[in-house]
Amino acid sequence: MRAARLARMSSTPPPTPGLEGHLAESQAARLASLEEFLRIPSISGIHEYADDVRAAAGWLADAMRSAGIENVSIEETGGHPVVYGDWLHADGGPTVLIYGHYDVQPVDPLDEWASPPFAPVIRDGRILGRGAADDKGQVHAHVMAAGAVLATRGSLPINVRYLFEGEEESASIHLHDWLVAHRDRVPADVAIISDSGFFDDNLPAITVGLRGLMYAQIDVTGSPGDLHSGSYGGAVQNPINALAQIITALKGPDGRIRIPGFYDGIKPPSTRDRELMEALPEVSEEYKSRFGVKQFIKGLTGGTDLKIEEVFSPTCTICGLTSGYQGPGSKTVLPARASAKVDFRLVPDQHPADILKKLRAHLDAEGFSDVHITDLGGDPPARTDPDEPFIQLVAKTAEEVFGMPMQLVPLIGGSGPSYPFVHDLKLPVATSGLGYPDTRAHAPNENIRVDLYLKHARHMARLIKEFSA
Repeated sequence: MRAARLARMSSTPPPTPGLEGHLAESQAARLASLEEFLRIPSISGIHEYADDVRAAAGWLADAMRSAGIENVSIEETGGHPVVYGDWLHADGGPTVLIYGHYDVQPVDPLDEWASPPFAPVIRDGRILGRGAADDKGQVHAHVMAAGAVLATRGSLPINVRYLFEGEEESASIHLHDWLVAHRDRVPADVAIISDSGFFDDNLPAITVGLRGLMYAQIDVTGSPGDLHSGSYGGAVQNPINALAQIITALKGPDGRIRIPGFYDGIKPPSTRDRELMEALPEVSEEYKSRFGVKQFIKGLTGGTDLKIEEVFSPTCTICGLTSGYQGPGSKTVLPARASAKVDFRLVPDQHPADILKKLRAHLDAEGFSDVHITDLGGDPPARTDPDEPFIQLVAKTAEEVFGMPMQLVPLIGGSGPSYPFVHDLKLPVATSGLGYPDTRAHAPNENIRVDLYLKHARHMARLIKEFSA
């Protein structure tokens, strides 16, 4: 029934002038509301910000109620809460489940921000602040889109469920369990995840697959405290040296990950995948100019092979190293401990639990059985058929708003919690967002373009209307 319903979508008329007029008239108020949301330092991965994360959940719940969304509740999860809401009065109409997250990344290094990360400003057509792109701006656009439709029509033409979590930036630790426990509360025909972006500055894109993630911390411990390097440096193992050996054992100079069995069961890109990747713009020159990249790994120079390598090959990345003296001047010590934070981006059909097990076995075999590994969470990869009718509708409505065809991306390098939606709830998932390549998500000076934020809200409002066909 869903397929037949979706097949009729292309004949739906465009939104009424009333909706477009309301969106234009409410623009200043919506931007002010977004700035208020961005001021809340909802950093989920640092315990000291737990109250702020809960405050952001409360703010979002109030904004949803103000927009006209019903049955809004703040749901406990065992960690940071989920914010749920719905509007379910379209009898016989389809239902869309909209997902996003209201938590944000830490702000370090603070001295690289052009302005305080939680004091948002609009500068040169961009909203600057932590969470602007990832993911408060995208969540806010969805809520404002619903409010615009309800304000101009008095009702939504479809049924909508909203699910916004507070732990995406700390591996969505409790989301899967919440979804399984509340499966009967979130039935839907399709799901939308707005936590992504454009393929380049002005080219909207819809992603139908997300890589998975396994994030771990590796801790090497030596003596109970730091030692004098001159007295003990020749006799006692330095945890930093041991950690360097571990890092070398993880990945070779050719970029290949050295964990035995790491590549077992990986599905190569299909003919359709390669076709979609070939249709995407060339990225190599942009990387060189925007990011100062001199050369690419594995001998790649550009073209489709580079684009495929970016997303269809799993990775092992050292995200942070901590050890020893880091202050000014010198301090001759043999550090007591060293640690590394490592993320593994996974592709179909890898699983975080299996990769963690193989990492442990690999370090044991290399002589590091006394090294401690902490699982910091992750998600398996997940994909939706790019030719699913709902995916085509999202692309069609985007083209009407942005004035150009929307690119279909079969898999992206980032990760996210799409797995439970695809595999547990059995929903096609469209990942469509408003970020552009220089949003600087997870980095200093995170931002979104104001024009893309406004167009994203229009796109979601138009999609809600046309999905009702």
